[in-house]
Amino acid sequence: MPAVAEVPTLAHTAVGDLRGTVEGGVAVWRGVPYAQQPVGERRFAAPAPLPAWTGVRDAVEHGPLPLQSRSLVAGDRNNPKIRDEACLTLTVWSPETSASLPVMVWIPGGAFLTGAGQLQLYKGSRLAAHGNVVVVNVSYRVGVFGGFELGDLGEGFDDNLCLRDQIAALAWVRDNIAAFGGDPHRVTAFGQSAGATSILAMLASPAADGLFARAIVQSPALPLIADRATRAEQARQFLDRLGVGPKAIKELPQRQLRRAAGELQLASVATTPTLAHGLTYGVDLLPRHPIEAARAGTVTRLPLIIGANRHEASIFARSKPPMLPTTPANINRCLSRLGPQARERVLAAYPGYPRRRARIALGGDAMFGAGVWAFADAYSAHAPTYVYRFDHTPWVLRALGLGAVHGSEIVQIQHNYASQLGRRLHPLGSWLQPAVGRRMQRTWLDFATKGWSDGHSWSDDWPPYDTRRRATRVIRSWSDVVLDDPDAVRRSAWAGLF
Repeated sequence: MPAVAEVPTLAHTAVGDLRGTVEGGVAVWRGVPYAQQPVGERRFAAPAPLPAWTGVRDAVEHGPLPLQSRSLVAGDRNNPKIRDEACLTLTVWSPETSASLPVMVWIPGGAFLTGAGQLQLYKGSRLAAHGNVVVVNVSYRVGVFGGFELGDLGEGFDDNLCLRDQIAALAWVRDNIAAFGGDPHRVTAFGQSAGATSILAMLASPAADGLFARAIVQSPALPLIADRATRAEQARQFLDRLGVGPKAIKELPQRQLRRAAGELQLASVATTPTLAHGLTYGVDLLPRHPIEAARAGTVTRLPLIIGANRHEASIFARSKPPMLPTTPANINRCLSRLGPQARERVLAAYPGYPRRRARIALGGDAMFGAGVWAFADAYSAHAPTYVYRFDHTPWVLRALGLGAVHGSEIVQIQHNYASQLGRRLHPLGSWLQPAVGRRMQRTWLDFATKGWSDGHSWSDDWPPYDTRRRATRVIRSWSDVVLDDPDAVRRSAWAGLF
């Protein structure tokens, strides 16, 4: 890596020059716009290309967070404080701007309600420095402005806005990342939860074909992708709550719009695991649900890591109301839509039901696990697929009785142990990195950097997944192990239901 003083921070993009800064030997550019800001008449419209500018723009400060409510991840004291609809920016970290390094593009999660690439938990400097890669963090519209489907309201309303924003950001990476020391032909998209869901949607979207060459998908929530008719009815209910026509919502105060969408989100607990915020299939951008597309072979074929955490739903079971099917009432509603035979088959896979442990396992599988198994089964017939299960439970989560909860793997990959969530999970992590974090970050970096041109596999100890063996890497606290079909009973119970 070059000396700090030698890392250039002036980047010549396709539309203008940007000046960043250097922190810890890594160049960083913040608040980089990748599309016109979606304000005024552009509210609820697809992202538009940036106009060119003259001179040099400073890219030192973060842009605003997307409008959203407070959350555990977004509550870090070092996160940006300003939230605004003008949020289409990204952050770039590069350890060597004159090189042509592999690129990792982070798509953050947050149930399509919260989240942003600027959050401290997702800071990419350590990943860039440790792996000698360029890291790009994307912020996109969430909540009513991006994650709530209004595409059927007519002219001026485009569908799947959050997905369109992410595709626009990846197109920006393709066109500009060489100016930051990145190789546009070696791009790995990686994301968690809603971000992971979006990456699978992009594999099924013709518009995203060719924008990335590898993918890492952490805990995708595939039930959050609903059909067009469901979303159109939801948009009608949204207008009814507001008492206005489509044109009027272009000018309504953001708080009023967010309140109406939030009420529908709470009401959608009755249809969990499908909720009011999410993506829409059956449209040009996303013709099929990703699982259906994978079964039909109409997906982009590239190496894929996909997996989930062992106790995904435990943290959601404590929310009020619980948005995942973790209560007997929610579970009964969820399974009743599958039919009586399927209901009995699924319940039989969770011994002790309706005890809490069984309910949490079922809820986690309904939202995350079952979709992972179904997608991996289908996609592995077309492209190299590697499946994991994250089991590591730090003592804090063990003491709380939560286990390997949703999102607890992120800090192990980014090594942001000084973030608010990082300090809670691993209070000593900034001084003594957990063994699981060292292994997991190295594995993710190996996937993004190795085996591009020499004909060798990127890994010698992680066998590809197939439906004969279903080899799964189980990521534990002190060591990892590959097991064949470790959740066979539960996986079989959900087979054919997704």
